[in-house]
Amino acid sequence: MLLRLKQLFDREGERKELSFEIPSCELGSIFGVGTFVTPVSLVGEIVNRAGVVSLSYSLSVTIHHLCDRCLDEFNREYKLDFSHILVRGETSMDEEEYVGCPEDTLDVNELAIQDLLLSLPTKSLCREDCRGLCPVCGQNLNHGDCDCEK
Repeated sequence: MLLRLKQLFDREGERKELSFEIPSCELGSIFGVGTFVTPVSLVGEIVNRAGVVSLSYSLSVTIHHLCDRCLDEFNREYKLDFSHILVRGETSMDEEEYVGCPEDTLDVNELAIQDLLLSLPTKSLCREDCRGLCPVCGQNLNHGDCDCEK
């Protein structure tokens, strides 16, 4: 969703509410992350307070993962909060805390997916105490012990 922000940048006190979904079919499966089971739901607002334009929003989504230890499939729901300061034009790599809005526009979908992917854990585990697979026979140790020498 491409937002035009000229009015927000020009008027102190201006506010824009956000509420939309990014369909899961647009996201599909992302290698190393999983498959999006539900649309990414975004609710938030953009506000100009004393000339500083800030974006705050919450994301919720369910992702289908393969456990990195035992290879079992599982779904996990994520609810994440984000906030950014928006600035007109481009930003350099040194200004990570700011989001540049070239031509006073912002692609919220792109920003939301980037925030989501950077916030996901690097390891997807079906549960915190997952025992994984036996390195000898491949038995899923969460489902029972094997008879291999340890």
